[in-house]
Amino acid sequence: MALVVIPVALVLAYFIFHNILGNPNNFEDGLAKNEPLSGNWLGIIYTGGQLVILLITFQLIMIVYVVERFIAIKYSAGRGNLSEFIMKIKRGLVKNDIEGMIADCDKQKGAVANVIKTGLTTYLRHKKSESADQKDIYLIQKELEEATQLEIPLLNMNMFILSTIAQIATLIGLLGTVTGMIQAFAALSKLGEPDAVGLAGGISEALVTTALGISIAAVTIVFYNYFVNKIERIVYAIDEATFSIIHSLKIKFFDINE
Repeated sequence: MALVVIPVALVLAYFIFHNILGNPNNFEDGLAKNEPLSGNWLGIIYTGGQLVILLITFQLIMIVYVVERFIAIKYSAGRGNLSEFIMKIKRGLVKNDIEGMIADCDKQKGAVANVIKTGLTTYLRHKKSESADQKDIYLIQKELEEATQLEIPLLNMNMFILSTIAQIATLIGLLGTVTGMIQAFAALSKLGEPDAVGLAGGISEALVTTALGISIAAVTIVFYNYFVNKIERIVYAIDEATFSIIHSLKIKFFDINE
């Protein structure tokens, strides 16, 4: 996915920078080299220079992966309410209704249901009676742990891209600040009358890239933390269901032996 998203985002960012932000209608006298029209934010952003292309690229990539994570995590959470589903599983364990719990998993779908169904089907495959011995409990626990380890990487997939964008966007914004200040001081250091145009351009570049970089990083961090919270809730639900299943089987095992 990244092999497609990154080049496409870069091309779109280049188009946006030169054809939308750099549109002559955004500047005085219809010339992109002039000052932006008063209150025209498109023209103001254009004055940030070529680094704006990179920042727009990061923004587009961020949008794509935010949408992807929304869809993926929503699917992983399942169709119904996760808390209600866990309560159904707990009631099913009390009644020893294995078939009913598997049917509930098929309706719920998602990461939690997949893990629970794996443990329940393993139990049915190795133990047809209503009782369970210690070997069966260990086997089911192992299957649940392995199923959990398969689901967690899918939940965290592409999260590193969002965290990377949050860090790089800030650094690119600071790089624009440095290059803008270099341009501004170069304009001031000229003999005779300082270059007012160069000074203004350097300051604009410094401020625009810094503002863009920080804003993109801030939005990305908000979404990243939101997704982390959602993932933690799903993982907690998996752990809760796993504990309930193993605890229920252990109670039955000890009751039988007593």
